[in-house]
Amino acid sequence: MKQTTMETHFHKLQYVPHISLDYKVSPFHTFSFFKVSFPITKKRISCNKANKLRMDSSQGISATTQQKIVIPNSNNEKLVGLLHETGSTEIVVLCHGFRSTKNDLVMKNVAAAIEKEGISAFRFDFSGNGESEGSFYFGNYNYEADDLHSVIRYFTNMNRVVPIIIGHSKGGDVVLVYASKYHDIHNVINLSGRYDLKEGIGQRLGEDFLERIKQQGFIDIKEGNSGFRVTEKSLMERLNTDMHEACLKIDKECRVLTVHGSADEVIPLEDAKEFAKIIPNHKLEIVEGADHCYTKHQSQLVTTVMEFIKTVIVKKN
Repeated sequence: MKQTTMETHFHKLQYVPHISLDYKVSPFHTFSFFKVSFPITKKRISCNKANKLRMDSSQGISATTQQKIVIPNSNNEKLVGLLHETGSTEIVVLCHGFRSTKNDLVMKNVAAAIEKEGISAFRFDFSGNGESEGSFYFGNYNYEADDLHSVIRYFTNMNRVVPIIIGHSKGGDVVLVYASKYHDIHNVINLSGRYDLKEGIGQRLGEDFLERIKQQGFIDIKEGNSGFRVTEKSLMERLNTDMHEACLKIDKECRVLTVHGSADEVIPLEDAKEFAKIIPNHKLEIVEGADHCYTKHQSQLVTTVMEFIKTVIVKKN
């Protein structure tokens, strides 16, 4: 049965129901003609400081069930992922956020909870991130949606079914872009995705980013002990990715769950409400008090996600 339009639910603090690790680093070029160009130094957002849920062997979670799988994408780059294998026909695929990996705690905790329910889950690194091959790019939403398509096609060819795709932060946008392009997945979970991709760039690149990138063709960003390069092409790809237009192309039969923290310091709650306005078969769950990484609200996040998954996948007794 379809969800009603713009359903909104609040989870109180007492209710118990992205973005760091390894990544590709681009070298910094320090000279542009006669001008010295220094990388911008920014503090990195890390979701690995979030509370780790206790998933011991008594709860049915075992690291021995995780299998490393390598899947070629459409450009023959190797995508590396971990399959939480339970033997179920269904596999839920999880997508990480910006400069994150499959080992982000949001990814790990949600995958572990799915596995605990007897459902297989697969979390993987997009190209240019983590263990996967390829180059890192600032935008890359459509490219990463194509990576996801390669993953889904791989499991489909193995006679498995992918009924749900989940993405956190930038990964939330990627799963929505995927749904707008391929129309073969009928259940999508968007965790804290950004509605307006023109927003948030100035905070990361500096407010004069357009002028600077036009002058030298790139901007180098240093975060902690590493960094990345933003090229003009990759910046334009992000600026030209219109989430409003993408969401209008999502099939009405596709159920979309958006989960967002009311205290998200990276992407405002208003973005989630905008998704609720334009996606026809949409449900919005607001986790009261949660930040972008659900640092102190992992339990509420996992429960909210699992409630939706259980409406899609009915376990056989």
